[in-house]
Amino acid sequence: MQCGLVKFSDVQAIAFDKDGTLADSENFLRVLAQRRSRLIDARVPGVESPLQLAFGLESNSLNPAGLMAVGTRHENEIAAAAYVAETGRGWLESLTLVQAAFQEADQSLPRKADHTPCYEEVAAVLKTLHAAGLKLAILSSDTTEQVVDFAERYELTPYLEICQGTEAGPSKPDPALLYQVCDALQVLPEHTLVVGDSQADVQLAIAAGAAGCIGIARKPSTVPGLAHASVVIENLREIQIPPQMPA
Repeated sequence: MQCGLVKFSDVQAIAFDKDGTLADSENFLRVLAQRRSRLIDARVPGVESPLQLAFGLESNSLNPAGLMAVGTRHENEIAAAAYVAETGRGWLESLTLVQAAFQEADQSLPRKADHTPCYEEVAAVLKTLHAAGLKLAILSSDTTEQVVDFAERYELTPYLEICQGTEAGPSKPDPALLYQVCDALQVLPEHTLVVGDSQADVQLAIAAGAAGCIGIARKPSTVPGLAHASVVIENLREIQIPPQMPA
């Protein structure tokens, strides 16, 4: 495999991040963060602004390295509950209040997949890589249910062997997540590439001893967080399978 001048040898599998890599989810996550913070503020006045900063909302835009973009749902709940607990409420009361607000926000935006469209090149790129014999997976900080729904909604399942999210266990950049995917694919991490748009994806690849990490920066502002990626691209079409030389 090759991306620009960077070549990867003996790659057997690729694990793709979802949000920001395969799915254009920035607007959805921004709106969701706003609704969560407003619903919590309705119960605990005065926390909306600090909550939005904690979620990674800056001047009505979403920080690609922020909590909403990179963290799991559980991590977002814990962070929000900590702000509520600072008002003097007990921890269990704070966590229950936040979980109820998150649930209400979910109900106002049914089926996330409908609001996080697939980037236009994704299906064609996955089809090409799959046809070349590579084992493909999604490894996301979203829930497994949401990952599967996204893959089905945009008809990507024929090209994917694994659709894995992150529930209550380890989260990125814990290498255990990539080990789980590799075990399911029956490949070694050193034969697996990670493709993602955040520093967490890069650190995951390094910690797991992956073949490399392809960072995707669809906006120039995301490049600094990908400084230690093997290569940084702007579009998945830059992932190339060179033609085989005749024997």
